[in-house]
Amino acid sequence: MKRLFVVFVFAVVKLGIMAKGSVSQVKSPDGTVTVSIECNEELKISASQDGVVVLSPSEIGIATADGKTPLKVKKTEKSSTDRTIAMPVFKRKEVRDHYNELRLMLSNGFRLDVRAYDDGIAYRFVNIQKGKPRIINEEVARYNFAGNYQAFVPYVNDNRGGERYCYSFESYYDEQPLSEMFADSIATTPLAVCLPQGKKAVILETGVENYPGMFLKKGNGNQLVAEMAPLPAEEEIGGFSRLNLVPTRRESFIARINSLQPLPWRIVAISREDKELATTDIAMRLAPQCRIKDTSWIKPGKVAWDWWNNTNLTGVGFRSGMNTPTYKYYIDFARDNNLEYIIIDEGWSGEESLMELSSEIDLPELLAYAKERGIGIILWSSWRNMLKDTEAVMSHYAAMGVKGFKIDFFDRDDQKVMASAFQLAEMGARHHLLLDFHGLKPMGVQCAYPNVVNFEGVKGLENAKWEPRVGDGPMHDFPRYDVTIPYLRMMPGPLDYTPGAMNNATRDNFFGNNNHPMSQGTRVHQMAMYIIYDAPLQMLADSPTNYKRNQECTDFISQIPTTFDETVALAGEMGEYVAIAKRKGTKWYVAAMTNWNACSVNLPLGTLNNVGTRARIFRDGINADKDATDYRAENITLNGNSINVELAPGGGWAAIIE
Repeated sequence: MKRLFVVFVFAVVKLGIMAKGSVSQVKSPDGTVTVSIECNEELKISASQDGVVVLSPSEIGIATADGKTPLKVKKTEKSSTDRTIAMPVFKRKEVRDHYNELRLMLSNGFRLDVRAYDDGIAYRFVNIQKGKPRIINEEVARYNFAGNYQAFVPYVNDNRGGERYCYSFESYYDEQPLSEMFADSIATTPLAVCLPQGKKAVILETGVENYPGMFLKKGNGNQLVAEMAPLPAEEEIGGFSRLNLVPTRRESFIARINSLQPLPWRIVAISREDKELATTDIAMRLAPQCRIKDTSWIKPGKVAWDWWNNTNLTGVGFRSGMNTPTYKYYIDFARDNNLEYIIIDEGWSGEESLMELSSEIDLPELLAYAKERGIGIILWSSWRNMLKDTEAVMSHYAAMGVKGFKIDFFDRDDQKVMASAFQLAEMGARHHLLLDFHGLKPMGVQCAYPNVVNFEGVKGLENAKWEPRVGDGPMHDFPRYDVTIPYLRMMPGPLDYTPGAMNNATRDNFFGNNNHPMSQGTRVHQMAMYIIYDAPLQMLADSPTNYKRNQECTDFISQIPTTFDETVALAGEMGEYVAIAKRKGTKWYVAAMTNWNACSVNLPLGTLNNVGTRARIFRDGINADKDATDYRAENITLNGNSINVELAPGGGWAAIIE
């Protein structure tokens, strides 16, 4: 992926030494966002938009093993940049990176970079001290808010082996005031805080390389405080099905960093309307630049996936499961429906060695069979096993014709893991392998190495397999979650939600079933996800025979690209509903989804560039509130600049317009 600088305007103003207790400011290009930095032996950052306080003065800083001394600002500089970045594996062909920046040279050997965008702020520390590595005891990052605002909090849960920082980065959202956050819990990011005048502030990060990721916890008053996993000192095999490496002892510090190493960007995205959050690309603008010279070999696409549907095939003449005939069937299904890949999930290799093949599967035969039909094969691996001999594994399977790996159960974001994510990505790129990281959230590696085409770190469709009923319905509200993640989880990068259930249920009728799973919400709710969710590698989670029984829906899904030229937010409210339009070439792909509340949404199609009038649409059927599989498909001619769509409880709407 080339980061193409189509327009580049850069001006530097040297401002000299910043006096003790003074405040330096930088404003966004449109003048509506102001960031202030105060230095009085410690640094504090504050921000506002349109005069509304986003952050009250909040302490930031770095504590090193060198000891703490009074901090001074030795020099400051201001600059302006306006550039365009090419993004071949994204929801836009290019993004505009337009910001004003303030740089402060600090007396502790760090530089503080502060950027003001029209839609947010960001800062990072850069180690400018040359020589030996430096030990970071703590990075101080506090977020002080002016009131006891409502927040969307994704708490850490399901810890592997009981270890505080060892978890899958999959969380539902607790919606609660800042004062009611659980004092003994940490949360992952992105985390949203609801501000006055309908604004929202979303805290997230990017550029997390050779450094731990950031958790957030309740502080004093209306405050959030960063916490980071200390560097592991000892590990043991454990966790879920012994697939994890679980730290048993950690150091007293969080990282050992290199000379001239930049630390992660701390971002606060700001919106006036929720819909702005659903399509913002602020994290992509701040992510590391691409390190692959030629990206033409990277082929995003759709995947026939085996695990969710338990390889349940009907009407076939063989026993379905982890065997060669089953995967030939998946390959044929992929070919017949214009899919690019299949995944062979856990079970194809030995439990402790990826170089050992299961006796039930003939991988060379499957690779030859798939190649003849123009289908690529992606293999599953645990992170732990992939670390054992990464070069040998990747070179061996790439030479055999494997197109990529789904690497699972990272389940940590300490310095070791985040460094390994970039190392795996680089090695995968050298061998022309796509990578799909599970048990990890996006943190910028996908921009440095766009062969990393997806991440899990989301409560995806797999959770429907074991979701319990409590009282008169399922324990968790999936449709509300489904229309929250476009505003939050999708902001730092793509999500491997794995949609596509053909067995759909209302709230009253849903129950978890591992072998014959179903989704909460309507059929078209599932179909709309293929447009709304960013996923350059996008799964079809259900069984090939289920898709054949519902060929009309399958034909529609198979036409939806996984990367786009343009993306526009049409309407939405976090947790309530979302409507997004994406363009590829001359076609527009438009979709809407709602929570369990039926609603009517007006889609302003007239705002889209060169939108056509011929549309193939799928909408909820008149009885979808009783039978969630009910839908209507029709071809219509669009008249006027907008269309009003009716969404059933847990419903959806999807269209291809040309």
